[in-house]
Amino acid sequence: MKWQDLLNLLGNVTLFESSMLVAGKDSPAEVRRQISRWVASGRLSQLRRGLYALAQPHARERPDPLALASRLHRPSYVSLQSALAYHGVIPEAVPVVTSVTTGRPRRFRTPFGEFVYRHVHPALFWGYQEVALGPGQPSYVAHPEKALLDLLHLTPGPVRRRFLIELRFSSGQLDPARLEQFARRTGKPKLIRAASLAARLLRDEAGKEAAL
Repeated sequence: MKWQDLLNLLGNVTLFESSMLVAGKDSPAEVRRQISRWVASGRLSQLRRGLYALAQPHARERPDPLALASRLHRPSYVSLQSALAYHGVIPEAVPVVTSVTTGRPRRFRTPFGEFVYRHVHPALFWGYQEVALGPGQPSYVAHPEKALLDLLHLTPGPVRRRFLIELRFSSGQLDPARLEQFARRTGKPKLIRAASLAARLLRDEAGKEAAL
């Protein structure tokens, strides 16, 4: 396979897995050797074994960090502060993309950012949706209420009112009823209590805003 053949095959796609190239006329061994040469020459970036991205200036656009997060480690979905920031729940930009996984915890440092994966029990692996972030760049992102619950679950100790206030979450981006419903689904007393406290704060804030 020649370089232009790869570019034609990918089109607008920036991320790709080497397995998509082995179905052609070239042998798998030759494809792997060619990919290694392109990585060595700086045309491709290897993000993990089998996952690559076009390097600049060959890429038409940088891969979206959330889309990359969903490809680096599977199964996973973007959650915690990263999903809260994506939904506009918290005001801060998040430099590290954090996801949850039923697999072992991982950390990847790539030319496109740092990615952390926190382990959760399979019984808690739900409450996410697929979102399209660009051509060939789907991602799995937690609903805002589930992202908050994942954060509270993975934060040691009981959840205090002060901790929730310091998150400075936007009341308009979280549904108190859905938050409590999701918490009950987990069956975890810590999360049920925390969701009740957060729901009261959200309703109080909504009431203040309505009174203005």
